[in-house]
Amino acid sequence: MNIVKQIPAFLLGALFIFGGAAYLFKFAPEQPMTGDAETFMKLFGSTGYMTVIKICELLFGILVLIPKTRALGLILVAPIVVNILIFELHIAKAPGIGVVLVIVNALAMYLVKEKYSSILS
Repeated sequence: MNIVKQIPAFLLGALFIFGGAAYLFKFAPEQPMTGDAETFMKLFGSTGYMTVIKICELLFGILVLIPKTRALGLILVAPIVVNILIFELHIAKAPGIGVVLVIVNALAMYLVKEKYSSILS
């Protein structure tokens, strides 16, 4: 049962590590975008902002994979997950992986809820 409880965190951590590394090291093709999404991403890409976000994704993904730092990693990655969902809903106008990320992040946080008891009481 313990291994089953680690699956959501493993998936989330692996996705963020892969996404951050793929952007930084250019080993995977980028998804083509059009319209407002393309404009938004070009603007953020040209400022270096996306590089900072992708470095954070990589570091936070590593924290999520390590059981001792998982609770911290899940809290740190949550704003990125929410921003991905907001981007998909309001700019790209097409829900996608953001919905899955929110669900998996919430599930992974629920599975380590005892770690958050001191900040929730």
